[in-house]
Amino acid sequence: MAPLVLCTLGDLLLDVIVRLKQPLEPGTDAAAQTRAGVGGQAANVAAWAATLGAEARFVGKRGEDPAAALVAGELGRLGVEVFGPVALGRNGVVVSLVGEDGERAMATDRGVAPTLSAEELEPAWFEGCTQLHLSGYSLMSSPIDGAATRAAELARARGAAVSVDLASTRVIADFGADRLRELLAELDPELVFANEAERELVGEQTAAGATWALKLGARGAAIEHEGGRSEFPAKKVEVVDTTGAGDAFAAGYLVGGVELALQTAARCVSQLGASP
Repeated sequence: MAPLVLCTLGDLLLDVIVRLKQPLEPGTDAAAQTRAGVGGQAANVAAWAATLGAEARFVGKRGEDPAAALVAGELGRLGVEVFGPVALGRNGVVVSLVGEDGERAMATDRGVAPTLSAEELEPAWFEGCTQLHLSGYSLMSSPIDGAATRAAELARARGAAVSVDLASTRVIADFGADRLRELLAELDPELVFANEAERELVGEQTAAGATWALKLGARGAAIEHEGGRSEFPAKKVEVVDTTGAGDAFAAGYLVGGVELALQTAARCVSQLGASP
């Protein structure tokens, strides 16, 4: 089996994690633990895959500001090759508010990332790629959706498989489940990552020929394919922060299958922040 050369396409964001130690109240302070680092679904998957020993590349557009320089440098430090144009304007930032139970709510500003176009891609970025992983966010906004489609063409021409993570129920609902179903039918990915709510939104017949890796949270994961469905329990760890757990799961699955996926997700939730 050829070694994994993973290319991801999507957003490279500055991830700001705020783990509250006290409830927020208007007009006063609340004690918190914070962390800033790499964020964005595609960037997180690449970072975790590199940490697990894979050759990993990230493709995306970033801004020309201190936030962009920080996250591009950090992604490189984690062992990921960073490709894509630098544009005038702000880089994206996502702020995650984490409660005492580890669950989080996110506020996301994608900055210039969604403006990546198909014409800006360089075929050389995908040379040797054996797996292209697309963030669902890249499929449901323009013009980056054209870049995602073009990346799939370039990667498949080089023998790569394609995987997609559906990303967000709110984004799917805003974009339209019917539109996403049509897009996935055209893209025809070999592997789709989703949680149960995302799968329910798009329907069971979507990408019916694909393997589905379903993220079940504290219950673990389920793998569905034409041969049936298998469920796997989550690893028992103390949950600190669930931010990025799905991205860690996807990276682990792409590198080594469901067991490594569950181990990597457990490693992610036991720390503060979405990246290794």
